[in-house]
Amino acid sequence: MASSRLSCILNRTSGCRPGPEHCEKLSRIFAETHTPARIHLASNGSEISELTRRAAKENSQIIVAGGGDGTINAVANAIMGTSSTLGVLPLGTLNHFSKDMQIPQNLEDAARTLVTGRAVPVDVGEVNGRFFVNNSSLGIYPHIVRLREEQQKKTGRKKWMAFVQALFSVLKHYSFLRVHLRVNGKELSCETPLVFVGNNRYEMEGLKIGKRRRLDAGELCLFVANGVRRTDLVRFAFLALVGRLHDARDFDVLITDQVSIDTRRPRANISTDGEVSPMDTPLHYRTHPGALRVIVPAKKSREAAPLSL
Repeated sequence: MASSRLSCILNRTSGCRPGPEHCEKLSRIFAETHTPARIHLASNGSEISELTRRAAKENSQIIVAGGGDGTINAVANAIMGTSSTLGVLPLGTLNHFSKDMQIPQNLEDAARTLVTGRAVPVDVGEVNGRFFVNNSSLGIYPHIVRLREEQQKKTGRKKWMAFVQALFSVLKHYSFLRVHLRVNGKELSCETPLVFVGNNRYEMEGLKIGKRRRLDAGELCLFVANGVRRTDLVRFAFLALVGRLHDARDFDVLITDQVSIDTRRPRANISTDGEVSPMDTPLHYRTHPGALRVIVPAKKSREAAPLSL
């Protein structure tokens, strides 16, 4: 089977709910630029991963994640270790990764970037074999996400309504987590509602708070909530949901390239780019510098030149 230069995988369940009309628009754009492309619609994470693996096996040069940060996570995990490059169509709700990579936020401009852009290496974080491009966390946030998903499935409530119900449930029953960290040659222990591990450093002040200036510094940025009260959980949970945990000031901040986190529990729910899964403890985090190639807009002096991989 002849390979396509582009394979686009659109997540039907992402924030923009892409469907046949999005496929038609993308087909038109790629036809205008004489770019061979295949476009697929996927309905869940396992289908996204399977389509990505198939595209990589067929030697697609660029495999495009059409969705939010969870979709990007699924595609990135499936292409790690292959020769394929990641492309992004920001069709999610918050689209943190695409904004940090300065990818256009409208569909047409983002699609044209896939053709005219350039490939740059970016770092990827890893925890116990699972990769992430934005961040990972343990504690209150994964609990709320898991309960919110259960509420949405049971009741059909919208995301925000399910979040509120999950939040009140967690406030009633959640106990602080006892963690032991080994980082930068030191050992730290504390009780905390949340440990947040970012792929590279997040801005903590100014107009760019919550954003990353670069994704190629080979760093992990740890935020450990310390000395907080149960009443602070509401604030932490809300900031986590909207991707603004960095606004909180009740954190110890550590910069490293690897960290080990142990708890008293043999397994813990861990969030990676907003997707929650159980993992055995201890948790071993590390960075993989430049491990993923991503298509970003061309520099102004090169905007007229198409991408050549």
